[in-house]
Amino acid sequence: MKSPGKIDVSPEDATEGGAREGNAKAGNATGGGPKEGKSAPTRNPERTRARLLRAARDEFSRHGLSGARVGVIARSAGVNKQLLYYYFGDKEKLYARVLEAAYGELRVGEQELELDSLPPARAIERFIEFNFDYLVEHPYFVSLLNDENLHGARHIRHSEQLRQLHERLRHILSDPLERGLAEGVFRRRVDPIDLYISIASLCFFYHSNANTMSVVFQRDLLGSDELARRRSHIVEMIMAYLGAEASAR
Repeated sequence: MKSPGKIDVSPEDATEGGAREGNAKAGNATGGGPKEGKSAPTRNPERTRARLLRAARDEFSRHGLSGARVGVIARSAGVNKQLLYYYFGDKEKLYARVLEAAYGELRVGEQELELDSLPPARAIERFIEFNFDYLVEHPYFVSLLNDENLHGARHIRHSEQLRQLHERLRHILSDPLERGLAEGVFRRRVDPIDLYISIASLCFFYHSNANTMSVVFQRDLLGSDELARRRSHIVEMIMAYLGAEASAR
């Protein structure tokens, strides 16, 4: 009978640590144990968690929550499944953590733009460019969001971390919008979240549908020239809506 709180470990769940222990025992038996003065390798929990999150991000973005396999994630991270469960609880909680991390990276990148140090029009342009480029450089983000929308956003619905991140987003956009109005650069007062939804829609739709539209319109919409053209087009559309001309970049 299994004692309360004990987790049964299957043979396939042999860990790196277990392998090292076995190797150490074999080495000691043959006189090849650890050299004097050298400490045994220690586990780094934060590094392990980071490896698991990266592996999970790749697996979830390729196969979605339903198709992803915990065993594949654990092997890719170089740990066993029991360690994955120890850190994250279960597959769905891991999926939610991957989504939080993906959103967090985007929001941190936006904060690092330091838009309050730029003229209002250039600040909005830079924000649009960054969001477009982020999807070019992080295609997994598109896949993860598409999958979570299929699940009705139930994995992020109660995330306090995401709520805080998106409150900061309101401030990031409010500053250049208010300065632009005060300076007469922008002629339209816009809610920052409404503006963000418009920017995200223009960027996200293009990247999430680029493969099918490339076939339909017989154009390589992910080629460098098409990406640059679309990026400029989105900037011009948003700046025209705000009543400002796009600057010569």
